[in-house]
Amino acid sequence: MVGLRERKKQRTRRALIESALRLFDEKGFEETTLAEIAAGADVSTRTFFSYFASKEDVVFYDTHERMELVRSLLVRADPGMSPADLLIRVVESSLAWSSAQEELTFEDAELRLRLILTEPTLQARALTVLFDTQLTAAQALHEAYADELSLIEASAAVGALFGSVKLAVIANLESNRSLEQIWDTVRRATDVALAGLRSLG
Repeated sequence: MVGLRERKKQRTRRALIESALRLFDEKGFEETTLAEIAAGADVSTRTFFSYFASKEDVVFYDTHERMELVRSLLVRADPGMSPADLLIRVVESSLAWSSAQEELTFEDAELRLRLILTEPTLQARALTVLFDTQLTAAQALHEAYADELSLIEASAAVGALFGSVKLAVIANLESNRSLEQIWDTVRRATDVALAGLRSLG
């Protein structure tokens, strides 16, 4: 059971994220100050730094958790599970994890993605995050199936999967689709991306 203090910290963290996204949308990322974000969440700038080191960190607040989720799933392959099925489990678990998060509403999550796609500073950070996550995932997949997949094959499979899922989500931005419809397109993109990996077997 989450204690009162922890719940208060979660509320403050969520308020900072919501304040930042709202201000980034209204004023622009570069134009928004840390003091304005803190004021929008009714906390001090000092409190802001207790949660985040920079404006970029607010946008990418869940990077570490996402990367750790992917890595932990890839190192726990069930006996007899194929590489493709393991990657499908990673996608499904990631979707379930995203749906269960309370920091962002669906609308705020969509806004965050739009900001990442349009703000140069955030684009650069996103590329770094994507690169690091793919390297981590490829290495973990290779180690889980060292007798079946070379590091090159594991890297190709991970690259195809991440690229397909990312572009499928982006393609839905202008479609006004529901969250479940977006998840369905992600699953379809996953099937397409993993067709090549299945052919190796």
